Amino acid sequence: MATDQEKKNNLPNFFLSIKLKYVKLGYHYLISNALYLLLLPLLFIVLTHLSTLTVDDFFKLWNELRFNFGTLLLCLVSLVFTSTVYLMSRPRKVYLVNFACYKPDNPSQMCSRKLFMQIASKTGIFSEETLSFHKKILERSGMGNMSYVPKAMLDNPADKKNIAEARKETEAVIIGAIDELLDKTGVKPRDIGILVVNSSLFNPTPSLSAIVVNHYKLRGNILSYNLGGMGCSAGLISIDLAKQLLQLQPNSYALVVSTENITMNWYAGNDRSMLLTNCLFRLGGAAILLSNRSSDRRCSKYELVHTLRTHKGGDDRSYNCVSQQEDESKRIGVKISKDLMAVAGEALKTNITRLGPLVLPMSEQLLFTATLVARKIFKMKIKPYIPDFKLAFEHFCIHAGGRAVLDEVEKHLKLNEWVMEPSRMTLYRFGNTSSSCLWYELAYFEAKGRIRKGDKTWQIAFGSGFKCNSAVWRALKTINPAHEKNPWMDEIDNFPVNVPKVTPIDF
Repeated sequence: MATDQEKKNNLPNFFLSIKLKYVKLGYHYLISNALYLLLLPLLFIVLTHLSTLTVDDFFKLWNELRFNFGTLLLCLVSLVFTSTVYLMSRPRKVYLVNFACYKPDNPSQMCSRKLFMQIASKTGIFSEETLSFHKKILERSGMGNMSYVPKAMLDNPADKKNIAEARKETEAVIIGAIDELLDKTGVKPRDIGILVVNSSLFNPTPSLSAIVVNHYKLRGNILSYNLGGMGCSAGLISIDLAKQLLQLQPNSYALVVSTENITMNWYAGNDRSMLLTNCLFRLGGAAILLSNRSSDRRCSKYELVHTLRTHKGGDDRSYNCVSQQEDESKRIGVKISKDLMAVAGEALKTNITRLGPLVLPMSEQLLFTATLVARKIFKMKIKPYIPDFKLAFEHFCIHAGGRAVLDEVEKHLKLNEWVMEPSRMTLYRFGNTSSSCLWYELAYFEAKGRIRKGDKTWQIAFGSGFKCNSAVWRALKTINPAHEKNPWMDEIDNFPVNVPKVTPIDF
């Protein structure tokens, strides 16, 4: 047994006292700044050599260049030509001038979970087992009691399921969001050159984009697109499409509108796989104004850095996991397969594998590559390395499709509660508003005053097909909440709230 004196002489095990997160952080800074560290010796050598030159040496160099004027001129012309070609061929920068999220003025459109159960029971369509299933989903959904529904749903959704009521809902959302956006930006409707509207399940004739053109009397040569059937990820697909069109149309504005219709897509049957949409989807929409005008940079909020789309439709399981179809009673609904979480995980994995090299610091890329080589080439039995995307992004907007979706993304990307807060609070306050929910989440960040100049935000969306899409934005300014108008501003001090895993409904 060691004596007291020996114990005093023994040095502590410093390795055990070092927190690995600080070691990793130090490694990250070392690799990220490796280029600068390597350039320092080279710069020192160059400066040392220059210090040995005399005035006569500089005169000799000037005389050499003067007698080789033709060569010098050719070099200058080549430099100017190369610079011109580069400037003309590089992609146009795309700026997000501003965005607006729809929030009904009428508080009576709020639908608590208890009220939802009362409405479902009053229809007389659902069996006791189906009502119990509704209740079970809502209690575990992560949703609160303040989400919004269309006016038609507050009466009898089955009776009001018609095109007239659906148009009223969608027009109210689209026009409400665009009106607020135009008021924020001061842009005139006739200045808009590109219009992209997405709604997955409601696509009437004339189209929703035609409704916008007619209401705002947009110009006749506008490039107008209407995207349908592309699920909750269609919002980022619309952003990507607008970005591509802005590369071809100089000095243009692009208006993107994302929404989904609830009235026409209420499922009035008892197939459990089709009931999730009734419980989770709520009223909402967003309008986004993009610009490629260099003069708009100073008044814009964000610059679009990357868009990346992943489509797993070539796989039958992925293709069939979310589909609109008829049940045995010929009632139309959206069927969600039990494979959804597994399919979403695979799509996310593919998407971040392609996105990683574009956004991750070199330190994370080296660790990922080393782990991959060890597993695939040397057959070492080690866990795959999950890159720390928190080193690449300050903020995350993750599609609030439901608690299960958020839990899976949190687990796969090893995110913490603070990072997940905007997504969970959006689900709690507004429910799943489909393709527009990412913008409610970004509005949450702005209302909390968390957006600083230079911050990067990663938006991730999932949709039927099956698709996983990403967009990366860089903040061009620090957002002052006092100057903002968004759906959170009058109640942001009430958030975040604790959302239990199960919240019982007194029904």
